[in-house]
Amino acid sequence: MSTTELPASHAELMDGVYRWQRHIYDLTRKYYLLGRDRLIDGLDVPQGGTVLELGCGTGRNIALAARRYPEARFFGLDISAEMLETANAAIAREGLSGKVSLARGDATDFDAKALFGIECFDRVFISYSLSMIPGWEKTVSAALAALASGGSLHVVDFGQQEGLPRWFRALLRGWLRKFHVAPRASLRDVLESESQRTGATFRFRTLYRGYAYLGVIGSRK
Repeated sequence: MSTTELPASHAELMDGVYRWQRHIYDLTRKYYLLGRDRLIDGLDVPQGGTVLELGCGTGRNIALAARRYPEARFFGLDISAEMLETANAAIAREGLSGKVSLARGDATDFDAKALFGIECFDRVFISYSLSMIPGWEKTVSAALAALASGGSLHVVDFGQQEGLPRWFRALLRGWLRKFHVAPRASLRDVLESESQRTGATFRFRTLYRGYAYLGVIGSRK
């Protein structure tokens, strides 16, 4: 979808898409948002570290990460008020309100200090959100700008399904379009270019025959 086809407010679009979907999101998405748990396991958050998720959605990932790294502090940002309502309820239900803070904001242009009272994070992660964000490349730049020295950015999202049958690829793409999701063909190139621009390290993995891509950019100390 081109930017000219987008409605005036991407926030309104996301609220419209997920006003009802948010209630069944986690139940249905677990079958095809592959690689999320691998990303969380690979965060390797330092003791007492800070973690920011961009596009936190229903709070599923941030709650899982908070249980996985109990000594860390977590922050989540999403543009959809509907999703944040579900996420806040989930965080409270899990008893994690004391260590997880959520805020509404645009992942392409946010002020972490104003939203959370903290400017930099030891880890930033983005799980299946870049494929939904117009101008998603700006999100990558904003995420890197929010990294503390020695921190890392972790990204998992749809790949190009290059190792899968053509019929499967067509079926998946058609389904994703219903939710305004578009796998980013240049994802690897953008991540690698940004790592070079910032003098960071870069690791990239293709998962499940190209179904998903997992990238990690590590800033230097």
